[in-house]
Amino acid sequence: MPRKTDYPRLIVDNALELAAIEGWAQTSLNDIAAATGLSLAALHSTYPSKTAIVAAYTTRVDEAVLNHIDPELADKSSRERLFDVLMNRFDAMNPHKEAVRSILRASTSDVEALARGPLSLYRSMRWMMEAANIPSSGVRGQLRIKGLALIYLAVLRTWFNDDSEDMSRTMASLDRQLSRADRLLGFLRRRKRRETEDDRDLCAGGERRSPGPS
Repeated sequence: MPRKTDYPRLIVDNALELAAIEGWAQTSLNDIAAATGLSLAALHSTYPSKTAIVAAYTTRVDEAVLNHIDPELADKSSRERLFDVLMNRFDAMNPHKEAVRSILRASTSDVEALARGPLSLYRSMRWMMEAANIPSSGVRGQLRIKGLALIYLAVLRTWFNDDSEDMSRTMASLDRQLSRADRLLGFLRRRKRRETEDDRDLCAGGERRSPGPS
């Protein structure tokens, strides 16, 4: 029997493996408990639903990004910082691509996932904004979060089909989406006069590894 302190990690790990192999829609809580070597009661006391397990994985990805913020980005533009943060997020998810794909497909017919999914996404995007040192509070912050969520979902489609070793297709897609959003909506720009220099930087484009030109 695993140690209780290991339950959260083991449950998420085994759930992801089952999602990738069997499909998330076909994976039951009984399957996850059996794969983890736990009783249903132990599983329930840790995560009471499959949606809670997915939320725990999302939090794990958030923390992976937040724990690896490059201090050298502090002097970069908002665009560059956000590009780097989101690419770190895709890096963190890369080992579980098939599981994430299966989970998203299954969520379209899962009432609980449909209800809680947007809230979980917005919460993660708020943390990504903060990781890039971009304000996420107030009305303008809420608009930025919603805009970033749309960008993330658009790039996610490319990431699912990106089999390149350096994720070049994902980087190019993210670069285009950030350029389009800032050009059409100015979604990263700030209104304060003292911050106009940073706003100009947003139009210059940024690179983490080798993003395309704006």
